[in-house]
Amino acid sequence: MMKLLVAPAIAIVLILSITGCKSSSSKGPVLFCDTACLKDTIKFNGDFALKPYVYISARDCRADSLIWSYKGMGINRKTGFTYLLNNSVSINKDYIRCVFNDTSYAWLLFNDCATGRGYQLRLPFNKTADIGRKSSGINNIDKKFSISDNLVVNTDRGNIYVEDMITGKKAMMTFGQKLDIDYDAIHEYIDSVNITNSRIWVKILVDKKWVEKEKNITLE
Repeated sequence: MMKLLVAPAIAIVLILSITGCKSSSSKGPVLFCDTACLKDTIKFNGDFALKPYVYISARDCRADSLIWSYKGMGINRKTGFTYLLNNSVSINKDYIRCVFNDTSYAWLLFNDCATGRGYQLRLPFNKTADIGRKSSGINNIDKKFSISDNLVVNTDRGNIYVEDMITGKKAMMTFGQKLDIDYDAIHEYIDSVNITNSRIWVKILVDKKWVEKEKNITLE
């Protein structure tokens, strides 16, 4: 089975409060995570023979460019961070995970420090394949979202989708109706989740009432 690399910094998240940490200004609002100036390039390196990597460079205190490649690929793929997301977000190196599937692709999962909104990028290690992107991520970077480390989870407001980041096997569960979810205020609609390779459990707001839904699943 291929190795799975998770950024060591994720361990820090487990000890933080549900609301995250405060902004760097003592008078500012309580944010999901600290929005102090990002100065250094964030680097993730896969533990594989051809040394795949993903870098996020910084400029003017914010994430500027996303760069990824591996030894022998011949080029560095590069794109503007804000351009890729079609949104300006604040990131913190302690609230990002990167999972490598050798030199096939890497998953980059992170949350916006200002809102807590989850983002997910699937970065292919070849010269032309499209980047997969989701701005409705339910990431276990958020303490209220308990999710097995091998899974990537997101929603389209009517369903919750689960995928194994290495095998690509999938499962889903419907909410039973379309919910008016604001992804920038996710916990006003999805309080918490507990998702494993065999079960989905969620606590969601339906018709102004909190309800729990669950389903046994098989990834396939």
